[in-house]
Amino acid sequence: MFNKVLIANRGEIACRVIATCKRLGISTVAVYSDADRAARHRFAADEAVHIGGSKASDSYLLADRILEVAKATGAQAVHPGYGFLSENSGFARKCADAGIAFIGPSPAAIDAMGSKSDAKKLMEAADVSCVPGYHGDAQDEKTLSAEAEKIGFPLLIKATAGGGGKGMRIVRDLQGFIEALHGARREAKAAFGDDRVLLERFIEQPRHIEFQVFGDHHGNVVHLFERECSLQRRYQKIVEESPSPFLDPELRARMGKAAVAAAKAVEYRNAGTIEFIVSPAGEFFFMEMNTRLQVEHPVTELVTGLDLVEWQLRVAAGEPLPLAQSDIRQSGHAFEVRIYAENTNLEFLPATGRIRRFIVPGMDHVRVDTGVGDGDDIGTFYDPMIAKLCVHAQDRDDAVMNLRAVLDRTAVFGLVTNLPFLRSIARNAEFAAGAVDTGWVERNLDTLRAWPGEPTQAAQEVADGAFENSWRHNTARRRAHDAGSPWLEADGWRMQLAETATTVGDPGSACAVLVQDGEDVVVSDGDRTWEFRYNPPFASAGGAGADEAHPGAPMPGRIVAIHVKAGDSVQPGQPLLVLEAMKMEYTLQSRTSGTVEKVRYAVGDMVDAEVPLVDIT
Repeated sequence: MFNKVLIANRGEIACRVIATCKRLGISTVAVYSDADRAARHRFAADEAVHIGGSKASDSYLLADRILEVAKATGAQAVHPGYGFLSENSGFARKCADAGIAFIGPSPAAIDAMGSKSDAKKLMEAADVSCVPGYHGDAQDEKTLSAEAEKIGFPLLIKATAGGGGKGMRIVRDLQGFIEALHGARREAKAAFGDDRVLLERFIEQPRHIEFQVFGDHHGNVVHLFERECSLQRRYQKIVEESPSPFLDPELRARMGKAAVAAAKAVEYRNAGTIEFIVSPAGEFFFMEMNTRLQVEHPVTELVTGLDLVEWQLRVAAGEPLPLAQSDIRQSGHAFEVRIYAENTNLEFLPATGRIRRFIVPGMDHVRVDTGVGDGDDIGTFYDPMIAKLCVHAQDRDDAVMNLRAVLDRTAVFGLVTNLPFLRSIARNAEFAAGAVDTGWVERNLDTLRAWPGEPTQAAQEVADGAFENSWRHNTARRRAHDAGSPWLEADGWRMQLAETATTVGDPGSACAVLVQDGEDVVVSDGDRTWEFRYNPPFASAGGAGADEAHPGAPMPGRIVAIHVKAGDSVQPGQPLLVLEAMKMEYTLQSRTSGTVEKVRYAVGDMVDAEVPLVDIT
């Protein structure tokens, strides 16, 4: 086993790897960027080394710099986490050349599975069924358009490199094909440096089910059962669970066998994931292989009782797999939800800001993987995920109830998050029945994002009481330090109050839970949840910003495309420009009819949130 490991990543996955290393007595080295000088993973490790600027391209993607740090600190191995360099075969080769173990698959396996086109050819040779489509080398528009017509619509355009939904578009007719192709290529180029695409038949209302696989240096390959990831939006996963409510034992066995065959086809080592698309009739097709540890690996750990990071370390050190296939068991049911700083009512745009207070209940069946906490900032340079919240129970019904209870008792104060959206999903009857597919979230967006309605009288009374108690508590505290101050007279005049955080269970027969941070409270009655915020009566209206005639960026980002110029006529809904931020694209649309007077910025410019970008008369 290794004595020292460098973690070439950040955030919750870096903290996760460090935790297992500490348990095994392995020293750890963290790397950090300018933006992460105060990050938790930096201080969780035994050593930490600054490697560059805030942008990933200036720090976490600098393979040579990371290897310099590994050599200087005496690290015997590098754990890449996920994202960044985790599926970079060049980095894996450089590690091998430097005599440092790469905790992941071989460079050859990364290359084989890194190209979706090549991967599908390998799977077909290994008799693993694939979705019908075009995986050829010709990338000109004429060829791709012709192949699209052969496949038929709807079809899916996918970047051959990378994953995570980047460079993917669903096309339902030939008329929209070229525009979608341009968008997919542009996004793929920005995300992966490669704008090649493949085309696939789009299967309506499928399930997304993936199998965790592991291989070692001794020729052994096993699977650790499945995770269902059907609850997603724009290919970004929202909820994961294991086992899948859709699979019966026979289908599970067949898919597991296919997953192992896929891994053996590339002589796979270490942790990987074979992703399948499954039709309503139970047909399953290979989609892709992720040659790394997945974000949702805690779900597998909860139902198998295994530490996947420990397995990774042991395999990378040359040890055989700890268990044979017949010794691996599923037990109970687990869910994982991803808490993001994002505005679900504004096209799920990432949000930035400071986490004033992050409250999660301490329960036996709850696991929280996070790299942030009270006082930490969510900025524009990296993914806006705050935490992965996981629950486990003996069966799916109990796991659903646990998920609801935990979400009701979880709150992030200080910035907008997707927690109300997650609570809505957890309480949905179709979700509880497991009757979902990859398009379910999109079809139910209006319902899932709906305002819960006017608070019940009991909920309002609880919130009012919480406000009053907070005010009295802080007033009494200030009186003790400033006796006689005119600011403390109980005449209705209030300055900003101090913040406190409390969690109160069962605050009344009609309400299930109250979570409070100063004058922000969350109240749930077990069926609906309301978030109350105190609005100061004399708050400033703020400065001038974007409006219909001067539309602005909803978040800080970089302009990657401009669709209009001065003198153009525009109508409501017409695309004006495309903004890239936090690994995603946002199309700014006109909200009025008129004529473009001026486009204030150019492609490549960085812009702040709410700054007018286009002038329309």
